Amino acid sequence: MQPEEPGDPGLRAPAAAQRPEPDPGPAVPLDWRELPEPVRTRLAELAADALGKLPRADIPQQLRPVAKFAPAKRARLGAAALLSALESSSSFRTEVLEWLREHRQDALDPNDEDSVAAATAAVLLGEASATSRVRLVAKNAAETALRAERDAALARNQKLEAELARTREELAQALAAIEAARHERDEELDRLRSRLRGQGVLLRQAKDAAEAARAGAEQADVRLTGEVASLMAQLERERQRVAAERARAERAMAEAEIARQAAREAREADEVRLALLVDTIEGAVTGLRRELSLDASGRRPADRVRGASGVPGGQRVRDPAGLDRLLALPSVHLIVDGYNVSKTGYPELVLADQRDRLVQQLGALAARTGAEVTVVFDGAGVLSVPTAAIRGVRVLFSDPGVQADDVIRSLVRAEPAGRPLVVATSDRAVADSTRGVGAHSVASAILLTRLGRV
Repeated sequence: MQPEEPGDPGLRAPAAAQRPEPDPGPAVPLDWRELPEPVRTRLAELAADALGKLPRADIPQQLRPVAKFAPAKRARLGAAALLSALESSSSFRTEVLEWLREHRQDALDPNDEDSVAAATAAVLLGEASATSRVRLVAKNAAETALRAERDAALARNQKLEAELARTREELAQALAAIEAARHERDEELDRLRSRLRGQGVLLRQAKDAAEAARAGAEQADVRLTGEVASLMAQLERERQRVAAERARAERAMAEAEIARQAAREAREADEVRLALLVDTIEGAVTGLRRELSLDASGRRPADRVRGASGVPGGQRVRDPAGLDRLLALPSVHLIVDGYNVSKTGYPELVLADQRDRLVQQLGALAARTGAEVTVVFDGAGVLSVPTAAIRGVRVLFSDPGVQADDVIRSLVRAEPAGRPLVVATSDRAVADSTRGVGAHSVASAILLTRLGRV
């Protein structure tokens, strides 16, 4: 098919044979790049509809990839290519016009009430009025944009008026509160004035009584001198008695405090003696076992059965419930990798605050479970070791040149065989090495979860 211009009579001849139309007049040069966006969109949609129905041979080479798009995406994704083909290819415009005359005659009405539809039809038909209709669409679009800006400005104005009304209401409430406070202040001032007047009356009465007493004193000065001296002496004796009673009360309080301190020291001494007694008993039992050549490994008859084997070493605790079961065992010893746990739980704190918080929580855990708790911190960089201790928690700092991990391993190895041990750390090397000698390992996060319930 030979390309023809949209305004060429040869282009309109086939459609005129099907449906007579008025001659649109000579084509008017039009810059397609300056078409308003609504006209470009409608042109792309009409071309996309026609493109899907055209034979492959009638489709320009640059539009064949667009023809493969889904109908719903063809106009949106291929708009630029479709408009470029409509502008540059008269044969493609001819094919689109023929398809529209056959299937979408309504889209080729330059007098359509919709200005966008009318301008699009005029552009496709090459009508002389296309330029004016495009300008009308552009004008309508500009007016629509202005109306949108006006509506947005009105909305902003309404919002500002609402904010102003709210501010006025808040100001009125504030003024009402100030007025109420002023009223309360005036009432309190009136009450104080009334009390002051009453005190003034009492003062005048007291002055009058004092004048009367002075007059009587002048008349009976000789008789009252002895009585006044006697009363002064009695008053002095009362003051001395009160001072003595106060001194005795202070001494009693000091003695009570000394007694409480002595009781605390005695209780602590009893606890130390009891601990030493328990250690002595344990040593005696150990010596007796050694003397009698008893197996100190804690093995039972079931451990000696041949043909089966158990899991060597300790286990890895995988949840807080498992940790609770271990902490409920008699004589359990919980060893905590201090900084490994504190940096996992509260990394935002400085190291000193991390240590204090962890030790406080471990103290609560020890008080609740009765477990022996030892926490080990790396001594490197620690300028001052805290002197205050939390009851039930043993706080250790590694010596210079010694790592806290090695101290934890030494603590585990120092315990007698069979005693339940729990090592809280997320350091895999420490966990593996301590489990190898019988301790149970628990991750720092699990211990922190348990501490959160204390």
